[in-house]
Amino acid sequence: MQTLIEPETAGDPLSGQKWVRSSLRQLSVRLTGQGHPVSHQTVGRLLDKLGYALHVNAKQLEAGAAHPERNTHFEYLATQRQAFQAAGLPIISIDTKKKELIGNFKNAGATWSQQAEAVNVYDFPKDASGRAVPYGIYDMIHNRGAVYVGSSADTPQFAVDVIASWWEVIGHPSFGPVDQLLILADAGGSNGCRPRLWKQQIQEQLCDRFGLTVTICHYPTGCSKWNPVEHRLFAPISLNWAGKPLRTWDTMLAYIRGTSTTTGLQVEAFRHEGFYATGLRVSDTEMEALHLEHHAVCPNWNYTIRPHSDC
Repeated sequence: MQTLIEPETAGDPLSGQKWVRSSLRQLSVRLTGQGHPVSHQTVGRLLDKLGYALHVNAKQLEAGAAHPERNTHFEYLATQRQAFQAAGLPIISIDTKKKELIGNFKNAGATWSQQAEAVNVYDFPKDASGRAVPYGIYDMIHNRGAVYVGSSADTPQFAVDVIASWWEVIGHPSFGPVDQLLILADAGGSNGCRPRLWKQQIQEQLCDRFGLTVTICHYPTGCSKWNPVEHRLFAPISLNWAGKPLRTWDTMLAYIRGTSTTTGLQVEAFRHEGFYATGLRVSDTEMEALHLEHHAVCPNWNYTIRPHSDC
């Protein structure tokens, strides 16, 4: 057996993990052809004794893990969070959740029931009532979440409009007369560190409109799972609607609002209407007019935007 699988064995030189290309039935046929008739079940037991097992790919490698400033940035991000929390200032973690088709479509996961619900065989967008774009805001101070469900493009303008709506209706009433806000966001997407429109909209819709000084700290590329909104808000929502088709907009909103945890998480949900065009550009002149200051530590990922009234 060892002689048969040795030529097609691959392995990790660090962990010692090994794998073979052939299936159990293929190995069974080849062993039988060599005068050793065995079933594929027996082949499985023999491989187990040799230290092999059936595995799937394990997502363990972070794209930004090798960045020279990764650890420095995480330490700086923790310092920023501690400073804002000690001062009683608002801290929100933001991101766009996985987009969902609204209609009679399969939803990943399982739920207890007497029989499985029948859903469409194929997930054709033409059969959907629309495509939901859930944008989540997690208030780290009060352990509260808000999800704004749009149906247009996931653009920087959409992201900042949602944050502005949250601040006006929920954030400001919760925190009172504060003039600073810390935003934790991924490095990519509509609220990434590169889009000019994201920064321009923060200046216009948050800083100048509400008189807020906004500090944004982006998690390094490939480290989105460290963003609190992912595991403190999105994960409980996914568990709450697991295995349940999102047939209508109201159904989706109800599952989001019904999400809770043993730590006291409360979640609100809103439809966010509006059309958002893609491809909008911000000129060099407009960028130069922003009241933006990059931090000394990892300046591409950390910056503060102040109201023009402070100039």
